[in-house]
Amino acid sequence: MNINELYSTLGSELENLKAAKTFKYEVPLESEQGGTVTVNHQNVVMLAANNYLGLANHPQVKEAAHRALDEWGYGMASVRFLCGTEPIHFELERRIAQFVGCETSILHSSCFAANEAFFSALLANDFGQTDYQDAIYSDQLNHASIIDGIRLCKAIAKPTISRPYRHNDLEHLKQMLLADRDKNFRIKIIVTDGVFSMEGELAHLPELVAIARENQALLVVDDSHSTGVMGKSGRGTPEEQNVFGEIDVITGTFGKALGGASGGFIAGRKELIEFLRQKSRPYTFSNTMPPSVVAGSIAAIDLIENDPSIVTQLQENTAYFRREIVNLGFTIIEGNHPIVPVMLGEAAVAQDMSQELLKEGVYIKGLWYPVVPKGEARLRTQISGAHTREDLDRALAAFNKVGKRLAVI
Repeated sequence: MNINELYSTLGSELENLKAAKTFKYEVPLESEQGGTVTVNHQNVVMLAANNYLGLANHPQVKEAAHRALDEWGYGMASVRFLCGTEPIHFELERRIAQFVGCETSILHSSCFAANEAFFSALLANDFGQTDYQDAIYSDQLNHASIIDGIRLCKAIAKPTISRPYRHNDLEHLKQMLLADRDKNFRIKIIVTDGVFSMEGELAHLPELVAIARENQALLVVDDSHSTGVMGKSGRGTPEEQNVFGEIDVITGTFGKALGGASGGFIAGRKELIEFLRQKSRPYTFSNTMPPSVVAGSIAAIDLIENDPSIVTQLQENTAYFRREIVNLGFTIIEGNHPIVPVMLGEAAVAQDMSQELLKEGVYIKGLWYPVVPKGEARLRTQISGAHTREDLDRALAAFNKVGKRLAVI
């Protein structure tokens, strides 16, 4: 295939995606992110953002970012061990570790980078051993960053094997561990999302903690969709399930509830985090979070700790929307997380409904294979503490109107 043929093939593939109604369109926003946004000069209810607490445009977060820009500048211009670091980076590492119940933490440019970094940095080192094997037990519905991190690790650390277990099926996990008990793995890791991003379902952390302890395995939880969201004070799935402080490693993001900009972290025991600081390639070879984002993230943590009512407001909004969308006749995945998947089945229906809802004043996106299994296309509604009851009622009215028009309900 020559270059012209390559471009022709790519163009044909794009046209096929559009014909199948699985082409992903990006819609320009004409306002800052919030409970409502402006699209095509219209005010619409935002139901597609990870802005769970409404902090992406909070005055205190923006003010902190402005101050940091003036005081610390636009960016670091290199990696921390080369060009130096700033006190606010150390402060954010201390604050986020305390917030999620760990000893210390390390910052990354994103949680995607953090998840890729963790496995390869830890398992690619032989620690002076020549004959060993490591194992990773991973929930089949874990986030793509965990899947890619495991793939990268297997490419770099040849003795590593992957053991996917059925989604939230802890009996299957225990059977795998039992079958492997005589294999004398050097390092065993159990890894799961705290909240599964396509379903809004929670992992069963108390049982996973017990299983990990019994099998001398590290328990790693990506709590990106839960930090700031779940638990009485927003400290995540561990707080929600009464195992706060009992998780070995927590990864997460500042790009969702904690300000909504960018950046990620790995939190855990001091020895592990300091080792990652030496060996993590995404940390060693990538610029760190810019000062304005660091300061905004610290301000977001301050807001949550000083005013837990913003977490309570999100949880009240979630309970209300979940109840009312079911009353309209839609099928959802049950739970208590602000991710509320409205199940539609086919990709074309999800695409059509998304477009029709935008016309009725609701911004939401459809999800379909390969993001979710075939035949399980959905609209992933995401509730925010920034939504007013009027916003939610307006969205529900649009769902009712469009759902009837498309014969979904």
